[in-house]
Amino acid sequence: MSYELVLRGATLMTPSGPREADVGVSGGKIAEIGTIAPEAGGETIHLGGAHVLPGLIDSQVHFREPGLEHKEDLATGTAGAALGGITAIFEMPNTKPNTDTAERLSDKVQRGRDKAFVDFAFFIGATAENAEVLGELERLEGCSGVKIFMGSSTGSLLVADDPTLERVLSSGSRRVAVHCEDEDRLIARRSLAEEGAAPRFHPVWRDVESARLATERLLRVAARTGRRVHVLHVTTEEEVELLSRHKAVATMEVTPQHLTLEEDAYARLGTKAQMNPPIRGGRHRAALWRAVQKGIADVVGSDHAPHTLEEKARPYPQSPSGMPGVQTTVPLLLDAVAGGKLSLTRLVDLLAHGPCRIFGIAEKGRLAVGYDADFTIVDLKGETAITDASMATRTGWTPFHGMTTRGRVLRTIVRGQTVMADGELLPRISAQPVRFQECLPR
Repeated sequence: MSYELVLRGATLMTPSGPREADVGVSGGKIAEIGTIAPEAGGETIHLGGAHVLPGLIDSQVHFREPGLEHKEDLATGTAGAALGGITAIFEMPNTKPNTDTAERLSDKVQRGRDKAFVDFAFFIGATAENAEVLGELERLEGCSGVKIFMGSSTGSLLVADDPTLERVLSSGSRRVAVHCEDEDRLIARRSLAEEGAAPRFHPVWRDVESARLATERLLRVAARTGRRVHVLHVTTEEEVELLSRHKAVATMEVTPQHLTLEEDAYARLGTKAQMNPPIRGGRHRAALWRAVQKGIADVVGSDHAPHTLEEKARPYPQSPSGMPGVQTTVPLLLDAVAGGKLSLTRLVDLLAHGPCRIFGIAEKGRLAVGYDADFTIVDLKGETAITDASMATRTGWTPFHGMTTRGRVLRTIVRGQTVMADGELLPRISAQPVRFQECLPR
């Protein structure tokens, strides 16, 4: 048998553990894993002992298109993903206009086909107006599911009260992704940010209780409706403890920013350290690492949310919240592997197997015959210099500027096609919408 692509001389991170073997690719799928005859390959890549991971997935990014392309668009955002070893992304609905109808979702899917460097899917934003039709919208092509903002967001993308939350969770069957901050508490405490007028007051305003209270409310309504939920960017020790007791209904995400940064970041970075929910103190960061190491955390998402330097330079709290991250997630986690805080097997679970379990992704996220030939190829002994200049994001900055991390992404391959090699983007492939088990034809 002949193959379009053969990977040789690597350690594969398979579902059963590391394995030294060749990989044969045909028709964009993994066709064989084993010892492949020398004459079997078309294109052959000799990897010299590098590790081949299943294509890694970033299940939370904000690429700002349409309407906010001065910050980012699908081309620049997915270019950063490819450079960072990410083979598929799920993009959030707080664009202009919001992604909250079938027509707006379809428009985004076409933009992805036209511009993206990696495969993609888009969340539908929940509103009071579309609550009853979300069960239909979540099954459309290219939809990664429903997203709820319980705390302040763009326009009508806000589900602040329990009756509306219950309407949303009662419509549909797929797992719902949720931003948990309590809107009433945020409104009541806004004066703390305005009076403080410094970024270090951000976690004072958007405090631990605002996150814990919203997560507790969500779990209560989820249990009442029987709906599975996914709590995004968990930041507090209290939420970790709470979610560890509700795994039957709730999964949880952590971000590299909250695993890496602490409150001293406000003095170093100013408003560049401002994001929602906030960067918090050391006990919370330690709790997030325990959640990662003990398997309580289900996935890592970057929450890539870029703003221009001019926007970030506004005086706090007029400055917008969010920071880039899609290109730095894998380097930061590889550094944790090198430092002994994380195993490579656990990294694969957080960025490949985990997203597939949570969202029911079809044919991705596993090094196994029949799955998409998506590969993130890494050199554990290499290094990555993270600089503003190396970022593909249109805003041109990263909160991790100046860091050198251990481990390096060598290649990003999507459905058998190399999209990045040795730090250079290759000509854009025909990116496709991610498919989901619950949405496949019966």
